[in-house]
Amino acid sequence: MRVVTRLLLSLPLVVSLASTAATDPLHRFFSEVQNYQANFKQVVLDEGLNTLQESSGTLWIQRPNKFRWDYDIPYKQHIVGDGERVWLHDEELKQVTVRKMKGALGYTPAILLAGGGRLQDNFTISKLDKQGSLLWMEMKPKTSDGGFDDIRLGFEGNQLRQMEMIDGFGQTTRITLSDNRENQQIRSSIFRFTPPKGVDVLQQ
Repeated sequence: MRVVTRLLLSLPLVVSLASTAATDPLHRFFSEVQNYQANFKQVVLDEGLNTLQESSGTLWIQRPNKFRWDYDIPYKQHIVGDGERVWLHDEELKQVTVRKMKGALGYTPAILLAGGGRLQDNFTISKLDKQGSLLWMEMKPKTSDGGFDDIRLGFEGNQLRQMEMIDGFGQTTRITLSDNRENQQIRSSIFRFTPPKGVDVLQQ
């Protein structure tokens, strides 16, 4: 499985969202933003911060539990969560993988941003020092089965600009967001997926 899809799809589901008012702007983002759209650039770094893979695309989120991540570079992939199932379409491989959303995701970018529930039930949340224009919030998972040991979100004002997720092997997934749009209407068709004709469909 390609790195980008492994990051989004390989872990057990843990749904978790809103926090307390004391953790603003984290609280504002997870409690007040129901629809979200942004462009993203994603880089995976090894323990020595050497680049393993770079990718980019567009994401859409509708809480709870609906999302779409369209990867355009380095190859076209579509990851769609319709609230019940998660669809992964790899255009180059002409392959679609589908699995039930329950049990499919963990502390991954997709479910972290799109899930529903209470952040403080699953994370220890703390405010870090400001670096440049970004105020960083740290979320430490309370359990060890989520795949990532440390999650950090960087905010510029109230806007989420960057996510960093560090796994048990010391690898960092860094996602930089731009052209953010909050609470604007998103077509319902964005979160529906029908496998194209001629592709292999794998049930997991």
